[in-house]
Amino acid sequence: MSSSPNRLVASIIGAVYIVVGLLGFLVTGGVGFIATEGGLLLGIFEVNPLHNIVHVAVGAVLLIGGLSSVAAAKGINIAVGAVYLLLGVVGFFLVGTAANILALNTFDHFLHLASAIVLLGVGLAAVALLPPRRFLSFKAAARLRKLLGPGVVGHVQS
Repeated sequence: MSSSPNRLVASIIGAVYIVVGLLGFLVTGGVGFIATEGGLLLGIFEVNPLHNIVHVAVGAVLLIGGLSSVAAAKGINIAVGAVYLLLGVVGFFLVGTAANILALNTFDHFLHLASAIVLLGVGLAAVALLPPRRFLSFKAAARLRKLLGPGVVGHVQS
């Protein structure tokens, strides 16, 4: 797992989000399930029970992806990162409205944006760091070599 940045980041961020979601229940005892104003986690992050459940669920998805495979972790990092990017931006417009069912505040928005940058950054950058792969069959590569010459078509993976 440590050899894959996607698996490592998905596992760590997933575990952190699960812990944060569980800790959130400690500060939302008297808060309505979808209250637009919630309890303060760590004194700055506003949460309600729905927000806590979302943190636990997102954390579980990331952790499962991180423990599964590189492809799963990469896909989940990109998907969750995209959702958090959208939430981070849209969240600024939800504060103070009835649509703020996750009890988001400014600190939440910046945390979601930071999570999005890390998840998308690793998910998309790890692809750029991989060596190029060629998806030609041996027969197709042989025909191309014959047609174009021996140095044109390099190593081919089956």
